[in-house]
Amino acid sequence: MDRVSIIVSHGSLEGVYPALIMANGARMEGIEASLFFTFFGLEPIIERRMDRLQVATVGNPAMHIPTLIGMLPGFATLATSMMKKEMEKLDIPPVREFLQMIHDTGAEIYACKASVDMFHFKKQDFWSGVDDIISVGEFYEKAGDGQIIFT
Repeated sequence: MDRVSIIVSHGSLEGVYPALIMANGARMEGIEASLFFTFFGLEPIIERRMDRLQVATVGNPAMHIPTLIGMLPGFATLATSMMKKEMEKLDIPPVREFLQMIHDTGAEIYACKASVDMFHFKKQDFWSGVDDIISVGEFYEKAGDGQIIFT
């Protein structure tokens, strides 16, 4: 495999890390990689939001807690703090730093034009490492014959 293109559609902390880990792993193996952020997946690349992502505690069956507990004030903050501490132990960097590391290896980072338009964002709303805002057709063109992964 020469290329992998990863679609990021979740803006929660646990939603973005699988894509970042996979993109980083691809680059470490010498595989070309790109990340395409769409719908709520735009959150990790919006400058004013990317450092405040939280774990989704409501409606997340993998949390193994009743929905009512996940809705308690401060529970998402607690779960996020716990997850960040565990990731720190594994030397997994925060989202901004991880995106920068991945971008520095030559990975391409794109925002979905339809999502950007739908949510009324502008280019200046995004982190400076976003290479471009592209359409789905352009994404497929750039993906070429490589593998596409949806997260």
